Parts: sequence; structure tokens; C-alpha cells
Amino acid sequence: MAADPVPSLDRRKSDPEVAQRLRTGIDKPVPRGKLRSIGLGLITGASDDDPAAIGTYAAVGASMGTSFLWTVPVILPMMFAAVYLSSKLGQVAGEGLFAIIRKHYPRWLLFSILTCALIGNVIEAGADMGGMAAAFHLLVPVPNWIVVIAIGVVVATLQIMGSYNLIKKIFRWLALVLLAYVAAAFLAKPDLVLVLKGTFIPHIRFEKHSLSLLVAVIGTTLSAYLYSWQSIEEVEEDISLGRRRLIDRKGSRKGELKHSARDVGAGVAFASLVTYFIMLSTAATLFQTGRTEINTAADAAQALVPVAGKLAGVLFSIGVFSVGFLAVPVMTAGAAYDLCQAFGWKHGLHFPPAKVKKFNASIAVFTVLAMVLNFLGINPMKALVWSSIVQGISTPFLMLLIMLMTRDRKIMGRWVNTRALNVLGWITTSAIFAASLGLLVTWLQ
Repeated sequence: MAADPVPSLDRRKSDPEVAQRLRTGIDKPVPRGKLRSIGLGLITGASDDDPAAIGTYAAVGASMGTSFLWTVPVILPMMFAAVYLSSKLGQVAGEGLFAIIRKHYPRWLLFSILTCALIGNVIEAGADMGGMAAAFHLLVPVPNWIVVIAIGVVVATLQIMGSYNLIKKIFRWLALVLLAYVAAAFLAKPDLVLVLKGTFIPHIRFEKHSLSLLVAVIGTTLSAYLYSWQSIEEVEEDISLGRRRLIDRKGSRKGELKHSARDVGAGVAFASLVTYFIMLSTAATLFQTGRTEINTAADAAQALVPVAGKLAGVLFSIGVFSVGFLAVPVMTAGAAYDLCQAFGWKHGLHFPPAKVKKFNASIAVFTVLAMVLNFLGINPMKALVWSSIVQGISTPFLMLLIMLMTRDRKIMGRWVNTRALNVLGWITTSAIFAASLGLLVTWLQ
């Protein structure tokens, strides 16, 4: 990471092997008997289906029925491009996104994007905590404020006191809880003909409501915190393999990049599958019964009970509450990583707490801020709208920088993008810019 000791320029020049690795981007040393872990893409993908996103997808299904199912397979390759490019950048450069931006771009650009990212992460984390509390209340009638405080304490303690490997294992298991939405969709007994039609025949009405929902799906799926977190995971994974110095993390191997592509592909496919079944579960039940106004994931869970049975509602609630414990740390710790990278502070989950005080203090502050949002009487849906607007400003420019950085041989060496990846990356960047513009236009009207 940026704060790790880096050998002097003279030493790098005097070591032919290191000099070649920096020049070509190959032959990163691999500790004997160790391989990159699987599941990093699964964690990132699952965090995209956070409680706020679940609320969005549930609302789309309830409002549009099965007619929006086609958006999931269309957006899937764009999600892959965004996450894989971030993964590749973290692996080859050996640092997180904001550390790389800090080294190669003006400070005004760095701090403009950073400010939007931090605000967006904190607001969404706060909304997710509120969503988790509401979902838990449907299962056990405990006051929401108690649940919010408990969530904040557990999340902050896990991040500050837990090791990277422990957190990674917990996140993997939490990701699998999202399969509850697959079960909930089958319990809804959807019409197979309508499902196939909605999946394979794109349909969009060119009116404000329909276009707004399309923008919401794109913006929610291609959230900025995914890019940053994936690059962070790659750096932490390198460190767990013994590459503690930045010089040892630079470059990559063809096999490692192929492994990452498969891992990211599996992760985004899993996330997209979950998104699909969330939409389907509310489309097959709430839309069919005329209950088209859904504001939160908890609303969806509660509304499912009378039409799909208590088990469907329980599964929906369990999914919201459980995945929140994955998504909230990704947002609060991700914000702390971004801040520390931007200022060059020592950071990382692999360090003992006493050695990264600023990093841990940042996690604590962002977690507390997210908690406090739930006690200010702010409507959670309005908070999410503001979060979407703030992130809508930063996300397209962050994706643009990712494209520019992964095409830069000074950063990537021989591992610059292929032509196919460039095409997919630019399509994704264009879609994000279009969605962000659409969001602003919709909000201003």
C-alpha cells in the first residue's frame, strides 16, 4: 500500500530483476505454496446487492413487473468491465485507486472525487443500517434505534480488531445468504412465459417513470464503491501472500490475471443472479396484485407475506439484514481506505490496530456518521436520492480515470487493456455518464 516502505530509486535501478518487472509489468514474485484466494469478486459483487440496492430492485419489480428483467443480463458485462479493470489496476500497480490517482493526477481532481465518494459511502451506509434495522424488526420486534447502534458497534469492532483473513471468510459466508432471494422468487410462483419474455425481449417506455427506473438500475448496479473496494481487496490479498512492500506488489502474472477475470466474472454473475431474482420475486407478486409502490427493502419483505407466504417475507428480511453486514463495512472501511490513500497515511486491515491509528479512527468516524444519520429524522429514501446524486457526479469520472489508468503503460506496463476490454470499458463508461446525466435531469425536473 502507499504507506509501505519502498526501496530507493537507486536500489531499484541496481536490481535488474526488479527493474525489468517495473518496466514490463511481469514476474511478480509468488511465495512458494501460496496462491491468490478465490471469492474476492464474490464479496465485491455481493456488496453491490446492499439493502439500498435491494430496495431499488424490489421497487422496479413491483412497478414494472417482469418487463425490466432484460436489464440484468445487459448490465452484467458492464459490471464485469468496471470491477475487473479495478481488480487489474490494483494487482498490477500494487495500490488502491486513490493512491494511484494521487500519484498521477492533480490534487484538485483527487479531492473532488474523494469528497463525493466519502459523502456517498457514508449516506448509503447509513441508509443500509436503517434498512437492516427495519428488516430485523420484521423478524424480532426490537426498536430500530437499538439495532442501528448494535450494528454500528459490531461493524466497527470487526473492522478495527479483526484480521483481513477473518473478515474475508465472514464476508464470503454472508454473500451466500443472498441465495435466499432465489428461494423467495420460486415461492412467488412466477409465470414462466412472462419471465422468458421479460428476460429476452427488451422493453422500455420512453416516459419519465420508466426511464427514471432504468437510470436507477444502472446507477445502483455500477456503484463507485465497488471499483475502489475491488482494488483494495487485491492489494490486501497480495499482502496476505507475503508481498508487504510496494515494490513486490508491482506487476502481475498472466495466470493471476486470468484467475482474477474468472473470479470477478463469477462474482458479478452471482450478484446479477440475485438482482434478477429480487426483481422477479416482487414482479410475480406485488406487481400482479397492484402493490406497485415500494420504498424500501423492508416494505417489500412485509408486502410479500400476504401474497407469497410468510416464508418468502422471512427469507427477504433475512437477506436484507445479513447482506447489510457485508455491505456496510465495505462502505465505511472503503471510505477509510480512500481517505488514507489520498493523504498517504498508513492503512490496511493487515496491520495491528496500534500501527494504523488514523485508518481505524477513520473507520470509527465514518461508522458513527452513518449511525447518526438514522437519528436525525431524515427520510431514508430522500437520503438515498442525495447519495445517488453525489455519487452520480463522481462515479463517471472515477470510471473515466480507471479507463485512462489501465491504458497507461507507465502504470500498467505490458498489462494495458486489450482492444476488446477497451471497447467494453468505454461502453460501460458511456453508460455510467448517461445514467448520471439522466439522474440529474430527472432530479431537476
